[in-house]
Amino acid sequence: MTDTITQLISDALAIGKRQVVATMELLEDGATIPFISRYRKEATGSLDETQVAAIDAEMKRLDTLIKRKETVLKSIADQEKLTP
Repeated sequence: MTDTITQLISDALAIGKRQVVATMELLEDGATIPFISRYRKEATGSLDETQVAAIDAEMKRLDTLIKRKETVLKSIADQEKLTP
């Protein structure tokens, strides 16, 4: 699933997949956007603060969408109306 998310973010923002992966890992480890854009340029391929923030926003948007999808599917399955 993560590979799909990475590809979606890469395509949506026109940023290299390697850069997206590196940025996502740093964000998931708790690094802040300013820290990443200033001190982790070698890891992110010199992404600026705006690009790092866009990756962060897109990650959060897709995470919310995936959670919502799971909730809806669970609700339909609980009603026994989910079909293949």
